[in-house]
Amino acid sequence: MSNNPYASQLGGYGAQTTAAGLGGTGRSAAPAPASELVKDTTTAAFSADVVRESRNQPVLVDFWAPWCGPCKQLTPVLERAVQAAGGRVKLVKMNIDEHPSIAGQLGVQSIPAVFAFVDGQPVDGFMGALPESEVKAFIDRLTAGRAAPGGDPLAEALEQAAGFLAAGNAAQASQLFGAVLQHDPENAKAAAGLAECYLAAGDTARAQSLADAMPPSVLDDPAFATVRARLKLQEEIAGLGDASALEARLAANPDDHQARYDLALIAQAKGDRAGAADQLLEIVKRDRTFEDDGARRKLLEFFEAWGPMDPATKDGRRKLSSLLFR
Repeated sequence: MSNNPYASQLGGYGAQTTAAGLGGTGRSAAPAPASELVKDTTTAAFSADVVRESRNQPVLVDFWAPWCGPCKQLTPVLERAVQAAGGRVKLVKMNIDEHPSIAGQLGVQSIPAVFAFVDGQPVDGFMGALPESEVKAFIDRLTAGRAAPGGDPLAEALEQAAGFLAAGNAAQASQLFGAVLQHDPENAKAAAGLAECYLAAGDTARAQSLADAMPPSVLDDPAFATVRARLKLQEEIAGLGDASALEARLAANPDDHQARYDLALIAQAKGDRAGAADQLLEIVKRDRTFEDDGARRKLLEFFEAWGPMDPATKDGRRKLSSLLFR
């Protein structure tokens, strides 16, 4: 069960809905006031107070009656445990003498009875007055892996999506990035992430189409810089010639810098980052004046597209520095 509300609200951008299956790790907010964590409900309000609210966090329903001695023992224990949970769970109390229908529908035959609702459904519960330690343990099991309300769900979705993309799961990542864009169409990080997913799948046309649909505020955002660089490279590569012919030219003339430059772009297109860097570094070594220092400038574009932590970037920067400052 995904803990992020955006993981299943996909649409547009060609994504299909599947569960992400990750727990949230958002920032914890200050504990909610006691009045927000514990309340009484009625038959009419049960849907809003319990079913709907349990889609935000688990809700415990305490079925009790004024004449029930064990209920009087359990209710304050429940209230303390819920308040101590800091917003991970809420407590709703229902007097079955005044509102018997819900208890009847759930098959409550003795009280006190506590039902735990999650995502609109009863998922667990217990009968009788438990000691406070067992109630707290019950709440801990129920809320394991769930963040307290108050975190930023968009930020959590982006974090999950970035994790999927880094792990090579572009399909899962695209679903979450697309979901964020559904709710925030001008989110630069989500747009860039979705474009990166398309590029990872080799769908340059779709990545370009997404970029074309974005407003300038997104395209100019630093988060989109890598995508802009990669799309520019793809556009240049589309007009390149045959690699075998270029290699033949270079074999005949090692100072055919244009052939070496084009081979670097082809290597980049094939994902051979080290090969691309080596070709450009060789031009820098042989002739800094080629295309007004074009090899060095192109290499810096590659570094931006690959990212600062990529091994090819690190190695290329080290080699470039040794050439420039020897």
